[in-house]
Amino acid sequence: MAGFLDRAKEQAQRGLTQGKQKLDDVQAQRAGGDLLKRLGAAYYEERRGTGSADATQQALQALEAHIATNGDGFLRS
Repeated sequence: MAGFLDRAKEQAQRGLTQGKQKLDDVQAQRAGGDLLKRLGAAYYEERRGTGSADATQQALQALEAHIATNGDGFLRS
């Protein structure tokens, strides 16, 4: 009986770990999408004359930092 409970506990722990990984992946994709949207908005504002090149550069740097940390998988989804 103890062996069964140990296996069930291990399986539950594995499921929790996989679930957390999936949640982290989804959150990273969402954050990447938000940063990409922010970059697009900054570029649009700059081109319209209501934004600055500095804001566009900051948005680009934030996006590049996110890609360096989490990869660029969100660009393909």
